[in-house]
Amino acid sequence: MTTALDPDRAVLPEPPRLPDLTGRDAEVVDAWWRAAMYLTVAQIYLQENALLREPLLAAHIKPRLLGHWGTSPGLALVYAHASRLVRETGQRAVYLAGPGHGGPALVAASWLEGTWSETYPDLTRDAAGLRRLVRQFSTPGGIPSHVSVTTPGSIHEGGELGYVLLHAFGAVMDDPGLLAVAVVGDGEAETGPLEGSWKGISFLDPVRDGAVLPVLHLNGAKISGPTVLGRKDPAEVRALLSGHGYEVLEVEGSDLPGMHHRFAAALATAWQRIRDIQQAARTGEWDGTRPRWPMIVLRSPKGWTGPHEVDGVLVEGTFRSHQVPLSRVREDPAHLAMLERWLRSYRPEELFDAAGRPTTTLQDPVGDLRLSAAPAANGGATTRALALRDLRAYAVDVPAPGVVRQESTRRLGRMLRDVYVDNPTSFRLFCPDETTSNRLGDVLDVSDRAFAERVEPEDDHLAHAGRVMEVLSEHSCHGWLEGYTLTGRHGLFATYEAFAMVSASQTVQHMKWLEEAAALPWRAPVPSLNLLLTSTAWRNDHNGFSHQGPGLLQVVLTHRGSVTRIYLPPDANCLLAVAEHCLGSRSYVNLVVIDKQPQLQWLDLDAAAAHCAAGAGTWAWAGHDPGPEEPDVVLACAGDTPTLETVAAAQILRERLPRLRTRVVNVVDLMSLSPDHPHALAETHFRELFTDTVDVVFAFHGFPGAVHQLVHGRPAPGRFHVRGFIEQGTTTTPFDMTVLNRISRFHLVIEAIERARTTPPGAQAVVDWCHERLAEHHAYVREHFEDLPAIRDWSLEG
Repeated sequence: MTTALDPDRAVLPEPPRLPDLTGRDAEVVDAWWRAAMYLTVAQIYLQENALLREPLLAAHIKPRLLGHWGTSPGLALVYAHASRLVRETGQRAVYLAGPGHGGPALVAASWLEGTWSETYPDLTRDAAGLRRLVRQFSTPGGIPSHVSVTTPGSIHEGGELGYVLLHAFGAVMDDPGLLAVAVVGDGEAETGPLEGSWKGISFLDPVRDGAVLPVLHLNGAKISGPTVLGRKDPAEVRALLSGHGYEVLEVEGSDLPGMHHRFAAALATAWQRIRDIQQAARTGEWDGTRPRWPMIVLRSPKGWTGPHEVDGVLVEGTFRSHQVPLSRVREDPAHLAMLERWLRSYRPEELFDAAGRPTTTLQDPVGDLRLSAAPAANGGATTRALALRDLRAYAVDVPAPGVVRQESTRRLGRMLRDVYVDNPTSFRLFCPDETTSNRLGDVLDVSDRAFAERVEPEDDHLAHAGRVMEVLSEHSCHGWLEGYTLTGRHGLFATYEAFAMVSASQTVQHMKWLEEAAALPWRAPVPSLNLLLTSTAWRNDHNGFSHQGPGLLQVVLTHRGSVTRIYLPPDANCLLAVAEHCLGSRSYVNLVVIDKQPQLQWLDLDAAAAHCAAGAGTWAWAGHDPGPEEPDVVLACAGDTPTLETVAAAQILRERLPRLRTRVVNVVDLMSLSPDHPHALAETHFRELFTDTVDVVFAFHGFPGAVHQLVHGRPAPGRFHVRGFIEQGTTTTPFDMTVLNRISRFHLVIEAIERARTTPPGAQAVVDWCHERLAEHHAYVREHFEDLPAIRDWSLEG
């Protein structure tokens, strides 16, 4: 079953055809491209004399030359023609630059279109503003050299290569009127994520989704050598891309105006193919076969129109043009003269009037149709809040703590099912072939898995119009979700905990994007990137050591608290409360970790909501903390398995050492431990929970060092004794994992006795008893291959 499509978003009016590039139109495109090239070179080199109104002097050159020239001509060529397409047809589009280090070309484009000046009013479209434009590029207090969050029209930071197509496909999902023009660099094409991302068309629905037009830019070189695809026979490249399912259109050369005409023709063909595919699909003339979507292969020299040779060494068309082709301009008069000739070759006197404004020769689309002003590229401005139902429809009935056993993520799956129903064009779940495995399969009752390839009768919940996104690539799921949220929609990426590290670098890059966006008032807050990690290190008993890794916790907590949130709900109702909060939040990376296996439930919904809102709290029913005096020891926990072991340890201490005062503190919001995070527990509250001086035995889901890092700056942090995952275990039983990592209830009891302020009578006997239980466990699991019944079936019922 699939959710209904909003017909208003699929309307496909008949636009004018993209006319041939002739006469005045060809002159306009070429002039715009030359202006972008001039501004690109000026940004890299100049700090003064930005319009070359006087002879170029060494004093006009920046003391530090930074930036990337080599890819910029191709980026600007594609931009110029995509802008013409928009101007002539009214097509809504976004432009994504995979070779993001070609930043000056996209900054130039935004300034030429007027968007830069609207966004940053002090950078006016005149000589004064142009001076500020070139001076700000790659200088202290200025802007980065990459296409970045500061660049209007961008939803893609190209500093780390490999994600441009993923972001493009995510951007067009559920937006049938949007075209994403995505330039793929041939160096970028060598990365693993990019190699996998060509498969995006196998999940694109021509009815409900927009279209992606990849432009593979083969300029033949990387920073210090040739690219693989640049050196391959064109027939092999064509076969590779055709094998992925694309109709390959090719443009090659360096002659002008020939390249303009050839690229314009290829773009017109590609756009018409896209329109034909969408029109057939949306009028019922589609037979369901995956369309052969068009793409363009653009072959042009690296550093095209720049210095051909420098000091007798070939530069144009080689890796030597990658960054700054003329590196000694301030010191070498010959280099300075070459730079001046290079800049004047674009004929700036034709492109800027006496006041430094772009001349009327340069024509752009107007308003929101400008690529640098595309509303989709500032998705927070168009975001609509998700419709969410009352959590009581999904809550677990918990008559008493530690009695009911449920699969917590299954309850979340029921919640997400209704989120799909109530938000048919603005929510998607992304999961690497694990939706059912992660107990989220209820979403399949209302939306099939998306698949544009052949669907066979024995397939399970698979359909062309499905909106549950499953592909066996963490990179693709993560990248699609990024593109989806950055354009204003909501989603969740669910994966096995250990394999979240496959895409951890993407998580880092997205955090950096959000961190910088927060400083830009014109960037509206976007829906948060929600990550759900299941099949955790503690319960991968059938997969083993390779599947045991809580490392993403460590990665996320090291970044700015302004965007990072980490939640470790101990049960289903806490998970529901956390999910409701995360799905309604903006501009965060929300990391939620909980296992999918049946587990004891601790709190009813009202208690869970209050507990999660507080971030941490005392579970008085679990400890033995009578009277007004401080406890002898605090037992703290964060994570579902650590919570289970802590509550079990507290029960042992209550029963066997009733004179030992214990307090149990459960932490849901991990960042609340840090004194510097926005979610920090107030100092008085922290002291109420953990006291000032009592030792804390902390059972933690991840690596122990994380908690030590977080509590630094709290009262007497040395009294926190953390037990967590220490890289022990393989294919073994659930409880054996806790034993091998020394976080079992018996280990916690022993340490609690050692750390307690007083040692009550009988303490040594309890320690000896714990060692006996550990020995018993060791022998039993190796004989019977399962945990002891007393462990396996333990609950607070007894």
